[in-house]
Amino acid sequence: MGRTTPRVAVVDYGAGNLRSVAKALERSGLQATVCGDPAGLAAADAVVLPGVGAFADAMESLRGKGLDDAVREGILAGRPYLGLCLGLQLLFEASEEHGENRGLALLDGRVRRFPETDQDGAALRVPHIGWNEVRFQGEHPMLEGLPQEDVYYFVHSYHAVPASAGDVVGLTDYGGRDFAAAAARESAFAVQFHPEKSQSSGRRLLDAFARWIAAC
Repeated sequence: MGRTTPRVAVVDYGAGNLRSVAKALERSGLQATVCGDPAGLAAADAVVLPGVGAFADAMESLRGKGLDDAVREGILAGRPYLGLCLGLQLLFEASEEHGENRGLALLDGRVRRFPETDQDGAALRVPHIGWNEVRFQGEHPMLEGLPQEDVYYFVHSYHAVPASAGDVVGLTDYGGRDFAAAAARESAFAVQFHPEKSQSSGRRLLDAFARWIAAC
């Protein structure tokens, strides 16, 4: 018998781009289901947490549905997790967006707004929108087979500031300063950009996710 198609739960907490993420995962050979209940996440082989909108609203919705604990338990159990955009930021301890807001606290660090000026003192456009280069670093199964550098599509005003440099697996320059475009620890891997909007480079990353799941 052939191997079954890996089942991926796309976490539904009210974000607006869930179907486009699910379609992109399916193009990489995965069986993607938009799921808003903890039991569905527990039954999946992997979890993807996409996100658009505000940090506090997302955490409130996750808690209200019991999905915050389901995401934590899956990661701690070693189930592959892929966070996209806000799905990266939510892994951290807290965000300063609209006040102090607690996150999932699976990675040490905070989420901060981009500064108003670049390194030369000129006004910096916020949000950061458009294509930008990511330079991958470190060791993680997701990075195997990926180019060391690739371009992806970003839309965000806030970015993660990990407390541990070892959690940073991708860097991007904006305004003359590097920020963490990808972070990972064990079964959690997350990116600030949008693979589902990043054409061939996004497909390469989601293909790597499919390979990682298959190897687990």
